[in-house]
Amino acid sequence: MSDKKTLIINGKEVEFTDEPNLLEVIRKAGFNVPTFCYRPDLTQYGACRMCVVEVEYPNGRVLINSSCTMPPEAGIKVKTNTERTRRIRKTVLELLLANHDRECTTCDKSGKCELQQYAEEYGIKDVSKYVAKRKEDFLPIDDSNPSIVRDPNKCILCGACVRACSEFQGHSVLGFANRGSKTVVQPIAGKPLAKVDCVYCGQCQAVCPTGALTIKNEVNEVWNLITDPQKKVLAQIAPSVRVAIGEEFGLEPGENTIKLVNAALKEIGFDLVFDTNFSADLTIMEEAHEFVERLSKGENLPLFTSCCPAWVRYLELQHPDMLKHLSSCKSPQGMLSPVLRTLVPKYFEGFSEENINIVSIMPCTAKKAEAKRSQLGKDGKYETDYVLTTQELAKMIKSAGIDFKSLEPAEGDSPFALYSGAATIFGASGGVAEAAVRTAYEFVTGEPLSDIDIKSMRGVDKNHRCKDVELDIKGTKVKVRVVSTLKEAEKSLQEIKNGTSDFHMLEVMACPGGCINGGGQPRSCDDTHVKEKRAQGLYKEDSELTYRRSNDNPDIKKLYAEYLEAPGSHKAHELLHTVYEDKFKGSYKDVVKA
Repeated sequence: MSDKKTLIINGKEVEFTDEPNLLEVIRKAGFNVPTFCYRPDLTQYGACRMCVVEVEYPNGRVLINSSCTMPPEAGIKVKTNTERTRRIRKTVLELLLANHDRECTTCDKSGKCELQQYAEEYGIKDVSKYVAKRKEDFLPIDDSNPSIVRDPNKCILCGACVRACSEFQGHSVLGFANRGSKTVVQPIAGKPLAKVDCVYCGQCQAVCPTGALTIKNEVNEVWNLITDPQKKVLAQIAPSVRVAIGEEFGLEPGENTIKLVNAALKEIGFDLVFDTNFSADLTIMEEAHEFVERLSKGENLPLFTSCCPAWVRYLELQHPDMLKHLSSCKSPQGMLSPVLRTLVPKYFEGFSEENINIVSIMPCTAKKAEAKRSQLGKDGKYETDYVLTTQELAKMIKSAGIDFKSLEPAEGDSPFALYSGAATIFGASGGVAEAAVRTAYEFVTGEPLSDIDIKSMRGVDKNHRCKDVELDIKGTKVKVRVVSTLKEAEKSLQEIKNGTSDFHMLEVMACPGGCINGGGQPRSCDDTHVKEKRAQGLYKEDSELTYRRSNDNPDIKKLYAEYLEAPGSHKAHELLHTVYEDKFKGSYKDVVKA
């Protein structure tokens, strides 16, 4: 007798195992049901009612259920596309559209808006039978945040952003306010998004199905730079962009397109194109040196990685007493820009610190805010002029009329083009720690690590967002902890404060899975599959490169020999390190002042 569990979907027998809900079983069977509020990485919510299906139970009873909240049951018969389910979905869509700002051509998510997509699929052209929301009743758009724009008039109250902020970051910056027809999603107390403790991670807009939350678009500003004959415009490209941007042009997630990106940027009009992987190697040289130094002295351990700007801001806002643990290293973006400003004029004729403008291409919305940190500039000019996300670069390529897939692959510009595999894996959760250990081991022992593939640090599974790895460095036991999301990081901070922690290094990425899933990456409903493919693309490039440790990169060695002297030197600190500030509004200093 078989103990397998089956149900019938649209006349097809389907086996199920541990799927969390009926919707996942339906998708596994090859059918699709529309939904706004459901995201695989978030809790089930059942707010939008778009995923309703007709369910016939063994006793003959037939009910309409939301498939995202219903657990699969053996023996039931499910129909996903009946007259009743279509009528319900069309009604939901019509009501949403009647209450919606339908100026689609001015919306940053036009063409990728799920409400727009479903309205087209269900043939909805007229919502005049409902009283539409008047323009004079629209709420003001909030563009105060350096990374994210909030338009409450495009919100459909699906709650995905509220859950993402709470469940990923444990932060609850966004929440529901008011009741009935007056219900809105807004920051606490209705404040502007710039006046609350937002860490700029962008996960809220990544899960938003409409244009209610979007990336602050700086494409026009960058075009203005490129078309100004007095400007020299340089680009730097982050590791995880190369395995995601291809999705915007019909390529598979994880396909390494860095040479196509280089070519596209040259076609657009960038004067020089560099790879942020180079400064990821530089980051490891400085961070590994800093870690070894702290380890030998037993001071300010565990060392916190400092590459994720959302994590840095979280510490400044919530735990300024822990800033002594944070590496003083700038992020790779923060390191490469001053290196380029300082050294490009020495290598390229016609370039000067005055006419150089630097645009970084990042998977991360928080990088926009990082670029505007007062510590990352001098004399009123920021080291990085603009940050474009992967999505924004894709828009530039399309608007330039470039056939991305048909481009002739191009190399980046030297001497800042060569990078190691350790730099590439920065884009995945665990990659920074793995890269640091590869070099730190050699700094301590004088010998290369025998097996540099530390696979126990890798993975994007939502059920394993905290990983502890113990390493033996010539008899010295070193424990490294890797965490993904700030909610998980908070648990580690409490362990440190309680005196129960035993790890020596803490790598934190605010976005689930790391930069491969940054707020500026192409959107996908199949989060797990896409994240895995992107991570695999980075580890594949790592395995194929000639150099796999940052300290083996000959261009990095040359930079130290000719300019920086040595990791941790005075010159290196001037260019590559930074300081942090206490932004905790409830600190004892504020209380005393009050």
